[in-house]
Formats: sequence, structure tokens, C-alpha cells
Amino acid sequence: MRRKTFARMNCSIARALEIVGEWWSMLILREAFMGSRRFSDFQRNLGIARNILSTRLSKLTRQEILRRVPSKSDRRRHEYRLTEKGRALFPALTALRIWGDRWVAGPDRVSVKVIDLRSGKEVNEVRVLTEDGRPVDPRNLAVIPGPGATRATRARFQAVPKV
Repeated sequence: MRRKTFARMNCSIARALEIVGEWWSMLILREAFMGSRRFSDFQRNLGIARNILSTRLSKLTRQEILRRVPSKSDRRRHEYRLTEKGRALFPALTALRIWGDRWVAGPDRVSVKVIDLRSGKEVNEVRVLTEDGRPVDPRNLAVIPGPGATRATRARFQAVPKV
């Protein structure tokens, strides 16, 4: 059976992918982080068809990742701005870019670098830390049911040792 939606799956990753997992959506967000604001900017920079761009921008706006606002230079036009919810995706996109730089492009084919304006240094690491600040190694983790786990999710993890 072919799944048409992840919206009801008892998994935050799956439900997040329902919203931003389509590749055009992620590239639209990349463009928004790089300063694109207008429909024409997104279309030019991505080479995306107008109908697909319109659909993806509408979805990202409905999901409150982008907000549509009147342009300051021409009130008849609109711009798209990242919301707080949208800006919170920056670490995920940065981690994906860094992974792609290392494992897909290679160091000699990195297309963009992100520079911290305060230090002038490249941002080239996204770290996941434990509550006490130690770097996380997935080999030292256990996955356990959370407060929103369904009965099926709880059963799946019954055999996992408690931490």
C-alpha cells in the first residue's frame, strides 16, 4: 500500500517531512535564508515552474514557516519573510548543507560558505549536545517513548533498555 501522507504518523520526523520534506520546499527555504523575498527572486534563483513555486509558497505560508507581507517598495507586490518557526529550520538546513559539502560535493567543490559576521569565521559545524553540554554520539543513545507516544510506538520500544 502506498502512503499518501505522514501527517498522522506517530513520529516528529515524519510529520516535519510532511511539511518541509519535498525538495522544492527545502530549496525555497534555502533561498529565503540567502535573502530571496519576492516570487520572481525565488523563480529566477531556483528555475522552478510558477505553478510549483506558487503551491510550495502557499503551503509554507499556511504552515507559518513563511509569512506574506506587502513589499516596502511597492505595496501592490508581496514578499515572503521567514517566521520564527521558519528561522528555527536554519540548523537543519545548515546540517544538511555541511553533510552535502563533506559527503557529496567534497572540499574542492563546496559552492557556498556561511560566515559569522561577528567573528568573520566560517560556520562549518552543527552539533547536537546532551543536556550537560557533551557532544552526542548516536552509538551512546537510546530511543524511548515520549509523552505523545501511541500504544504501538510504546510497544515497539518495550525491548529498548531504560536509561
